[in-house]
Amino acid sequence: MKATAHSRLPPPNRRQLCLAGALVLTGCASLSTRPPAQAVAELGGTGKLRAAINFGNPILANRGPGGEPRGVSVDLAREAARRLGLPLELVTFNSAGAVVEAVRARQVDLAFVAIDPVRAADTEYTAPYVIIEGAYMVRNDSTLQRNEEVDRPGTRVVVGRGSAYDLFLTREAKAATLVRAPTSPAVTDLFLAEHLDVAAGVRQQLESDAQRVGGVRLLPGRFMVIEQAIGVPKGRSAAQAWLSNYVEEMKSSGFVAHALRRHAIEGAAVAPARSR
Repeated sequence: MKATAHSRLPPPNRRQLCLAGALVLTGCASLSTRPPAQAVAELGGTGKLRAAINFGNPILANRGPGGEPRGVSVDLAREAARRLGLPLELVTFNSAGAVVEAVRARQVDLAFVAIDPVRAADTEYTAPYVIIEGAYMVRNDSTLQRNEEVDRPGTRVVVGRGSAYDLFLTREAKAATLVRAPTSPAVTDLFLAEHLDVAAGVRQQLESDAQRVGGVRLLPGRFMVIEQAIGVPKGRSAAQAWLSNYVEEMKSSGFVAHALRRHAIEGAAVAPARSR
């Protein structure tokens, strides 16, 4: 019988055998790291993964040229849905407060939110994937020069209702008066319209607003660090456990850093690895 091309090939050498073995082990490892069934059930109870996307924080998400959601949180949601084997539904919001309410009402399966002890009553968190800064903005002629000078009697500080810095300042501010805008993107306009003393928010949002309106400046440094994490409704422990490992992998693999660069996000840093 005529020999086939395969029969004339030399036997595999040691290197080829080792490479084949490595591929088999990689395949086995991939199978072993499939999401647990309980995690898939908790995250995809409606047959899809409903991910809350907050346009109120430009670090996390914004609208593309056609209005489509894009950003690091969108990238993370898409990759999570792919690994879970679930269709993805991006549920968009304009404020962190609205996102938190949706988590509380179980209208979404996961959300990209800042870690805060008040929210922990209704939300299970992963470790943070991104760290960003909270900053203050004042008019150019303001006498305020340092963050430490803001918390004084008579100083009116405008914040986005339900935002991480609203919750933080509600706890920490002793003398200043908080005025709440309906959303974080509305802070600067309310600050100007009501002739308030200080606008508080995510540094990047305030920097963008400063260029838009003029006549204002940011105080040096930051008044708080905001840790952005993935949250799920309280009690979904299998989902929280899987997402916690997912976040750590996305940080260590460079996925989060690449997403920040790709979306031209400055002033945000990849959060450090979770302490064991």
